[in-house]
Amino acid sequence: MLRWGVIGTGFISHALLTAIGNSDRSVASVICGRSEASLADMATQYGVPTTTSDQAELLISDDVDVVYIALPNHLHRAATEAAMAAGKPVLCEKSLTTTMADAKALVTSVRAANTFFAEGLMYLAHPFMQQLLTVLRDPSVGELRSASGFYAADIWQVVNPAGGGTLYNLGCYPASLLHLVVQTMCGEDAFAHRQIAAFGTRNDDGNIQDTAATIRFDNGVLATLQSTDSHGFAHSFEIVTTKGTLRFATNPWLPEADENRMVWQPYDGPVRDIVVEAKHDAFYHQTRMVERALAAGTKEATRPSPRLSDSLEIMQFLTDWDEAATT
Repeated sequence: MLRWGVIGTGFISHALLTAIGNSDRSVASVICGRSEASLADMATQYGVPTTTSDQAELLISDDVDVVYIALPNHLHRAATEAAMAAGKPVLCEKSLTTTMADAKALVTSVRAANTFFAEGLMYLAHPFMQQLLTVLRDPSVGELRSASGFYAADIWQVVNPAGGGTLYNLGCYPASLLHLVVQTMCGEDAFAHRQIAAFGTRNDDGNIQDTAATIRFDNGVLATLQSTDSHGFAHSFEIVTTKGTLRFATNPWLPEADENRMVWQPYDGPVRDIVVEAKHDAFYHQTRMVERALAAGTKEATRPSPRLSDSLEIMQFLTDWDEAATT
């Protein structure tokens, strides 16, 4: 059994603890948080034997094989560096950090420790995304010409203002999916070569709450992305190729333990529904991804889950978008 130490008691920790409970290869052994009441409730709900308010105590525990960091974005670097220093593998929630300086320092610590690390873009571990790669690699789909994505969720009241706002809480989803699509269809280096223009509006805490970006990659591929954490709950993502369009009919960023669907509409030919059924949600499949990686002794995830270099490229894109929307 893989023994997990969980740092953080927010709603995202509940999702992973549920996933751990559904796996026959994992168990939660320690939870760390600031609120004694939250720790007690979670320990009871998920049957976790040990709680602590001291991260250092969790990191030195012999009962912890891997650490899940579910803290606000601006705390990811420090917590990851502490875990690396303790020799613990890490699954750290997205986004990687809120600045490139912190992101590069985090990556340096991970590489120096030579210990497993993965960013928690959980949807990328779901079979839905593996099926997407199969579709995108099919020559009959044609060449990529453009992509567009939008994600909205009314979450501004419940996120930590120091976490960076909508880009680092929600925009990371369409950004990381665009990264996967461009990388898969255009090559490993294509995503880094681009120009970006963006606009944004800020909320009272100074963070961008609504933003839109237009991207032109050096190979001529175009993209538009939008993100907001100020209203609604809506999603869309569409890929346009020389042969047709591929649209997500269900939420690509919250694939379910149920039916997940894409729609391929060729310019010439019948519409094709692409259905992926799964027994578990994305958090479960992310847990299984970590289990497999640690059992194999690998130091990072495999695609479609983000490798360390992928996380750094996505983070560079988010900070570039942030800067473009600010100036």
